[in-house]
Amino acid sequence: MAAAHTPRESVRAAAEGVRAALGGSFAAISAWERELGQLKVLVNVGELAEGEEEFPGDEAYPVHEFPEIVGFLHEQWAGGGQPNAWVETVDGTAGDGPYNHQRVAALRRRGRGCCVVAPIVLHGRAWGEVYVARTAGGRVFTRADADFATVLAAVTAAGIAQTERLAEARRLAFTDALTGLANRRAVDMRLDEALERHRRDGAVVSLVVCDLNGLKRVNDSCGHAVGDRLLERFGSVLSLCGAILPGALAARLGGDEFCLLTVGPSADEVAKVAGELCDRAAELELGEGVAVGVASTGDPIGPVRSARRLFRLADAAQYRAKGAGSRVPVVAGRDGGTDDPVIRLADAPERASSTERRRFRR
Repeated sequence: MAAAHTPRESVRAAAEGVRAALGGSFAAISAWERELGQLKVLVNVGELAEGEEEFPGDEAYPVHEFPEIVGFLHEQWAGGGQPNAWVETVDGTAGDGPYNHQRVAALRRRGRGCCVVAPIVLHGRAWGEVYVARTAGGRVFTRADADFATVLAAVTAAGIAQTERLAEARRLAFTDALTGLANRRAVDMRLDEALERHRRDGAVVSLVVCDLNGLKRVNDSCGHAVGDRLLERFGSVLSLCGAILPGALAARLGGDEFCLLTVGPSADEVAKVAGELCDRAAELELGEGVAVGVASTGDPIGPVRSARRLFRLADAAQYRAKGAGSRVPVVAGRDGGTDDPVIRLADAPERASSTERRRFRR
């Protein structure tokens, strides 16, 4: 589990490890979704029966069909300690836990002879269960197997907790704390991947750079808490507009600068959304609108071989929009093609944009 890169890989590793340790033919890990009152199967491993999938999208069971879960965890475990696993058999004679008709029927339907069920407890609460089965005619699980399953469920819980901590750390590393948008690091990584796809199959890559007008005035006259509120509100507007473009990444680059990164939508689609962004920003109660620059490989801007060039073009377009007090986006390459003043500005060797100074200073 520790070597897994995603939560999905982690629970699969746990299920496979528990199955092998208990000598089962099949294993599953399910999570208890309290708000929906159901057990949702996250992964199935081993010998899958008809209709079972390794990563099912919608395999879930109402908890009321498994009263032993609620009863066991809330009544027997309420006094403290670790909930123990239990065994159920296809004929209901060798089990040492609460008999459940649904589980027994499932065993018969899928050609299995017995199962052991171990609750997973995380942060002091029931999180889900480990389920391991053996084929019909095989050796039946014993009390010792159930005790071992209890230990394995505890190990699984520790692995899930670590996976959640790592996932949260990764999320924080790529998220702007104030707005909840992606941060510059996330943009850097996504843009490198996007340009690789552009070089490989010609996908259109577009970058919309935004400079929020009037933030300093708001900070000076109303305080930084109000300025932060303006940043948050604009972040929401940016996210809303970005949602119009499939797969768009909305990000705060730092200070009062934001961006949208898209892969796939046409340059015209991106420019249209950038225009809507300008309109919505102008309607915000605070601030003075936004200056927006757009650079897209779908426009005549010349070859884009690096993230740096696309950033320079978008930032130069934004710089021109801000200088002109434009209420609409400035799009690189649409005023004379490669003779566009924006492109000449971006290619001027003496000019390093504010975005670049933050992005490339090491």
